[in-house]
Amino acid sequence: MYILNVRSHYDSAHFLRDYHGKCERLHGHRYEVEAGLAFEEVGAGGMAYDFTEVKRRLREITGELDHQNLNDLPPFQEIETSAENQARYIFEQLRERLGPEGEHVLYVRVWE
Repeated sequence: MYILNVRSHYDSAHFLRDYHGKCERLHGHRYEVEAGLAFEEVGAGGMAYDFTEVKRRLREITGELDHQNLNDLPPFQEIETSAENQARYIFEQLRERLGPEGEHVLYVRVWE
């Protein structure tokens, strides 16, 4: 198996609704994101996938989250803005935006 990794980041504010402590108040983070795509084979030219395309798609998603209050965005108006839910959202979006190649998205990691 071959795993390709790409990274991006975004700066956003949020607050946790179901948390009791300082994070229930509006605050911000610089979020770092890593996505891994897994492939069993390499194609012509010895490449499994074009880094440029997956970086472009990941940066589209993180660009939409950048400098936003995450709680105001549709995906997070109903669910908590935890790093785990952000990772799930980015994972699902990346799979969708890559089309058939999205099946190769293995994981998304988000950290502050």
